[in-house]
Amino acid sequence: MKNVKCLVSKFKEMFSKNPLIIRSPGRINLIGEHTDYNEGFVLPAAIDKNIFFVISPRDDKKCLLYAADLNDDFEFDLNNFCKSEKVWPNYLIGVVDQLKKSKLEIQGFNCVFGGDIPIGAGLSSSAAIEAGLAFALNEIFELNIEKINLVKLSQRAENEFVGVQCGIMDQFINIFGKENKVLKLDCRTLEFEYYPFELNDLQIVLCDTQVKHSLASGKYNARRTQCEEGVRILRKFNNKIHTLRDVDLEFLNSHRSELDPTIFKRCKYVLNENSRVDASCRDLENGDFISFGRRMYESHEGLRYEYEVSCKELDTLAEIASNHEAVLGARMMGGGFGGCTINLVKKDGLEDFKEKIEKKYFAHFGKSIKFYITRIESGTSIISEFEMNRISNC
Repeated sequence: MKNVKCLVSKFKEMFSKNPLIIRSPGRINLIGEHTDYNEGFVLPAAIDKNIFFVISPRDDKKCLLYAADLNDDFEFDLNNFCKSEKVWPNYLIGVVDQLKKSKLEIQGFNCVFGGDIPIGAGLSSSAAIEAGLAFALNEIFELNIEKINLVKLSQRAENEFVGVQCGIMDQFINIFGKENKVLKLDCRTLEFEYYPFELNDLQIVLCDTQVKHSLASGKYNARRTQCEEGVRILRKFNNKIHTLRDVDLEFLNSHRSELDPTIFKRCKYVLNENSRVDASCRDLENGDFISFGRRMYESHEGLRYEYEVSCKELDTLAEIASNHEAVLGARMMGGGFGGCTINLVKKDGLEDFKEKIEKKYFAHFGKSIKFYITRIESGTSIISEFEMNRISNC
């Protein structure tokens, strides 16, 4: 149910109320992968793939949720709730759990949600759900939570209730995204700066492997643990080190013999990726997308061989892209183990690129591929009546 008017119709059918409508975007990350939980730098943007929330308050403590894309519902009580075996409700319950822990009083609510962010593709549907609901509840209950605190609350919901030890990037760009801008975020200080991303003759193309990843399965958390182990060992030689943000490549190399080879590779990747983010921002200031694209390829190689979160499908897509004359840069995006590659493609070569990727991918794996052509949009917002009138009917 991609059309928000369909969601509104379903909501009125179920609850006979006039709702508030919230748009909560997915995200891409141009460069800076697995650096956020190491207090490094990232370069994400919000995109035109969204989760829409159609929501209204109740006068009791019941919370009624309907996941339109799954045609599934769930109900819980604010006074007595726990994790659901269905899994999907936990991303929403976790937000409510954080509001209660913050001593913020809310009533129950009715909520229908759905959208067009593909699940498991690395576009951060989970953060769109968490931050979108936090934003919506902040509005309907007039909680006056500042934007940065909505971000932190949403991250804690995933860390503490869902159980994925994600960094803060996904929730941050969901709230702070700007149209035609990428955001360089310092994940230690949460200072941020916007950089222009006017593509003109280029297009952002996501190629979905159709390999679905589940970061809660343990591999994602394992990478975080390995980085923390590296920090623990390196602290023996400098007690001012708290995260990999405090380590430079010279220091890491000087203590290579003290580290397990796998731990060394993980740390080395993170340090190099932080440097790539800085260099990429300079490229954007200079309008140099050729150099920017080259850093994307370098990022993929690091993710493939040093951080080891890629897979054969992602590697194949990146290799095919690197040999196409219309592609400036390509890499896996997101947590890894499946999902999408992100590609910078010249518009005049887009159709040929899609045709060749599709043909070669099918030859390798015997399955089709999905393409998402994306634009950079603003962060989570209320959909106005004017915007609703511009949307085609259900």
